[in-house]
Amino acid sequence: QVQLVESGGGSVQAGGSLRLSCAASGYPSRSGCMGWFRQAPGKEREGIAAIFHGIGITYYADSVKGRFTISQDNAEETLYLQMNNLTPEDTAMYYCAFRIPGCSSGSWAFHSRYNYWGQGTQVTVSS
Repeated sequence: QVQLVESGGGSVQAGGSLRLSCAASGYPSRSGCMGWFRQAPGKEREGIAAIFHGIGITYYADSVKGRFTISQDNAEETLYLQMNNLTPEDTAMYYCAFRIPGCSSGSWAFHSRYNYWGQGTQVTVSS
C-alpha cells in the first residue's frame, strides 16, 4: 500500500519561499508518476508539477513554471516541491499524489488519473 505524507506548509509573505516534502513508501512499481496538486477554496484541484518516478522527467503548470521546482531524493523516497517567489494566488492546500503508469505530457495534471494521495499541507501567502 502506497503511503504519502506531506509536510512543510505554513504561512509566508509574498515573495517568500517554502519547501514542501512528501514522504513516500510502499511503491508497487519502480515506474510511476508523482505529482503535486493544490486546491484553493471554491476551486478545482490543480496539477502544478510532476516527476516521472524512476526516470526524472519533470512537468510544470504554466502558473508555477520558473518559480517552483519538483525533485526527489536519491532513494526516491521523498518528493520535494521548492516554491520561490510566492504570491497570494499560491494560497491553497497542497497534495502529493502517485499513479501507475508513469507521467505523460497529456495527462500528468489530471487528478482523476492518480490512485494515491497524501492528506495535504496548507500553504498561505499573505500580501
